[in-house]
Amino acid sequence: MPIYAPKIEETVETSQRQKLKEPPLFKVLLHNDDYTTMEFVIYVLVEIFRRSEMDAIRIMLQVHEKGVGIAGVFSYEIAETRVARVMALARECEYPLLCTMEEQ
Repeated sequence: MPIYAPKIEETVETSQRQKLKEPPLFKVLLHNDDYTTMEFVIYVLVEIFRRSEMDAIRIMLQVHEKGVGIAGVFSYEIAETRVARVMALARECEYPLLCTMEEQ
């Protein structure tokens, strides 16, 4: 009786992995004005951006002296949310603080 031996073809499939591009990062900027208090800017940096008090003071002074300061660098969605939270809190407290974002 003959033994059945199927012919097996061995092939290795190769797949190319696409390199994923890192998502762009966005800087969240605080802009200086003549009415928003330094204490409020420090509060925003500590509460919304989770900065230490010393970092918050350093960034606040940069905003005061140079006109703009970087509060943080985030992905688009997080940066957009932080900007919205800052603007809402500033309006609630009746400050004209301007917070914007730009691609890094």
